[in-house]
Amino acid sequence: MRRPVFRLPAWLPVDGYILTLLGTVGLAALVPARGAAATVADGASTGAVALLFFLYGARLSTREAMDGLRHWRLHLTTLACTFVVFPALGVAARFLVPFVLPPALYTGLLFLCLVPSTVQSSIAFTSIARGNVAAAICAGSFSSIVGIVVTPLLAGLVLHGDGGGFSSHSLVSIVCQLLLPFVAGQVLRRWVGTFLTRHKKVLGYVDRGSILLVVYAAFSVGMVQGIWHQVSPLRLLCLLGVEAVLLAAMLTVTSYGSKKLGFPRGDRIAITFAGSKKSLAAGLPMASVLFGAQAGLAVLPLMLFHQMQLMVCAVLAKRYAARAAAEPAPAVGPDGSGPDRGGSAVGVDPVQRESEHQRAGR
Repeated sequence: MRRPVFRLPAWLPVDGYILTLLGTVGLAALVPARGAAATVADGASTGAVALLFFLYGARLSTREAMDGLRHWRLHLTTLACTFVVFPALGVAARFLVPFVLPPALYTGLLFLCLVPSTVQSSIAFTSIARGNVAAAICAGSFSSIVGIVVTPLLAGLVLHGDGGGFSSHSLVSIVCQLLLPFVAGQVLRRWVGTFLTRHKKVLGYVDRGSILLVVYAAFSVGMVQGIWHQVSPLRLLCLLGVEAVLLAAMLTVTSYGSKKLGFPRGDRIAITFAGSKKSLAAGLPMASVLFGAQAGLAVLPLMLFHQMQLMVCAVLAKRYAARAAAEPAPAVGPDGSGPDRGGSAVGVDPVQRESEHQRAGR
């Protein structure tokens, strides 16, 4: 007899993992790590960050990444949205300090503008919306790779004097905790790739557990130092309002901008979801390296933005899918794939193709 698995109701528009993250923050508020426990938590957090980026490197297929280079216009557009437009909007929001946002929350807001795009959720929403899933996979992967180098560099430029940026210690930490594990994962992928694929579900728990550990260590430091007294409920509401405007602006830029650039529908969907979203999984470990003891308050805007983007993009994806369903079905070519709309190699959704193969094999 299978044991029942707890699942959130379908009507509740909250990511279950976000609830777990908030529970971890609550645990750090009630029982923060102190003294020797804090030393152990900090060491475990450092190891967890290195493990995360090793797994990122080991999972990324170099062949798939190279195959995606033929969509260079799409990838350049996505990278420009992630690492140019987003940071520009973040820098422009400096005028909100201190009247709308306190300096500590603005630093976190600016940091989230520097973080790379998501991979999993961008793929999922692009698939639901019937967009170019292959392009979303490559765009998210490229953004993660580029972000390992570009995010710390941008932090050194725009966060100088805002509680982050470069120092000799942070530079060594970035190399040791981010770059070297990632490169090691790529080098060892030949031998460990099959094992990781076979145990993908278990390693997913390792990923999420590692991030929870990073969050607990960061927020524990914040509680011990008393930095949470700097933020009032009114300031948090202001932060949510600013992030809502930021997300709306990026969705507008990616959607209408990609249309003006002449991308076909499938590519526009991939650009919209990959270019307007930020990765919590990549951002939290990077923040622990860049901000150190100040990481707790610095990642709060990213956590709130992550939940907001999931809720909004879920609604958008369903609307895109409804529009696609209402359109006349395109003619199917001899190879069973759809036509190339506007010159894009969209083809058949890989998720749909896999399910069709499974039904055919039954």
